[in-house]
Amino acid sequence: MENICWANTKNLDDAEFVIVGIPDESQSHALRKGTKEAPSRIRQISNTHDSYDRDGTLSLGLPFGGIEKRVHDFGDITRDCIKDIFEKFSAKSKIPISIGGDHSITRDIITSMSKPDSRISLVYFDAHPDFVSSHANYYGSVITDVMPYVELESSVQIGIRTPEQEELDNIKKYDFQVITPFDIQKHGIEKIANSIISKLGEKVYVSFDMDCIDPAFAPGVSVPVPLGLNSVDCVYLLQKIAQKGIIGMDIMEVCPSYDIKDRTSHLASRIIAETIFASGENHDC
Repeated sequence: MENICWANTKNLDDAEFVIVGIPDESQSHALRKGTKEAPSRIRQISNTHDSYDRDGTLSLGLPFGGIEKRVHDFGDITRDCIKDIFEKFSAKSKIPISIGGDHSITRDIITSMSKPDSRISLVYFDAHPDFVSSHANYYGSVITDVMPYVELESSVQIGIRTPEQEELDNIKKYDFQVITPFDIQKHGIEKIANSIISKLGEKVYVSFDMDCIDPAFAPGVSVPVPLGLNSVDCVYLLQKIAQKGIIGMDIMEVCPSYDIKDRTSHLASRIIAETIFASGENHDC
């Protein structure tokens, strides 16, 4: 297995960020299958599309500000190992960036990283609210499943545009803030970014379903929905959130078998790089 091209240390103890693949789609109900192939494909595409071979020397196509953080690629793990592995990351104060797999994996990650006396702020990028409560433990009930570990008052969903009525009822019931693509068009990306940052608490976790992005930019997802966010707006928001500081992030629902010329896998690779670049730094992005 290839490491992601952004990895620059083979030693976990030296790393600030840890890339970990979780190639599992066992709790997906999507008609499109293949998200379990995403971790290996995103790594592969990062090496072919984000690096350049010049006379036998490889050079990376970096974010504009470069990457000074230490990054380790831990490889792939099975779903039943999430608890033990992520507790290990937490004990070593590492920031995991997980590549799925279906979005239900986020539930297992959050429950593994959460502390009983300290709920997290969740930033949830998705076309779908994943706020079904009549069923549990699948990719459409993630928000319901993680509520005991998340402070909804300091959390937000971004990119939502195709909720079911049950999810609309739950959003209203719990007064959960949702930012739609139309909100960004109306108010502008800078105002939206500032409103998100002012809302977040100290422990911020980002879950990024690639279908939050419009299929024009990210066609290779398991449940594509028109009228989505553009890729630059998404990365801008991620940079601002990462500047504040995150405890972890995941990228879910890339479906390589439905991609077009690997555009979605390449975009996922760039999103990882830009988030690492911006994390904890006061960059003018």
